[in-house]
Amino acid sequence: MIGRGARAFSRALARAEEACVSLLLAAMVIVSFSQVVARYVFNSGWVPALELTTVLFAWMILLGMSYGVRVGAHLGVDALIRLLPRRLFRAVSIFAALVCVFWALLLFETLWFTVIFGMEERGGALAYVRRMHSIGLELEDLPVERWIAYTILPVGLLLFAYRSIEAIVQMIFGNRTAIISSHETPAIVDDKRADIPADTSAN
Repeated sequence: MIGRGARAFSRALARAEEACVSLLLAAMVIVSFSQVVARYVFNSGWVPALELTTVLFAWMILLGMSYGVRVGAHLGVDALIRLLPRRLFRAVSIFAALVCVFWALLLFETLWFTVIFGMEERGGALAYVRRMHSIGLELEDLPVERWIAYTILPVGLLLFAYRSIEAIVQMIFGNRTAIISSHETPAIVDDKRADIPADTSAN
């Protein structure tokens, strides 16, 4: 029952990720295109458009981190670890995913890091959003408070950590080999090689 619920949650989250990324990309295109038309046709424009596009792009990238882990779109160099025995390769891949989880949680909130290691340090994305909320600053051009625009920082990091943990579970059960994907280039080379005509100069 727990496994079925986890899979249902993962599928629902995947649909939400894809929908949000698609909407953000569409909004960026619409805003940018409308600005081009306004500037070159009507000799006008909307001043906050650049900042809005920047915020939309940041949201798309930070949501895209977790989406990239889920579909295996993050590129990496694994020429060396591919030479390792299968079990050692799996262990290294799981360790790499654990590092991703550690990185995401550390950037999310350093309080747990302080409690474990006794470091006098407090910060992270969540603390930053809270600070912006308490200050009440707005963005430079958009009439929106900064904490609203920056909410994607902790959300994106949590999603990235969740997808990395999900990848670890998949690697443990043999449903996945690594958290990265690095085989696009050989596939492209093979496809292009098939299009090259054979050398007939020797005949």
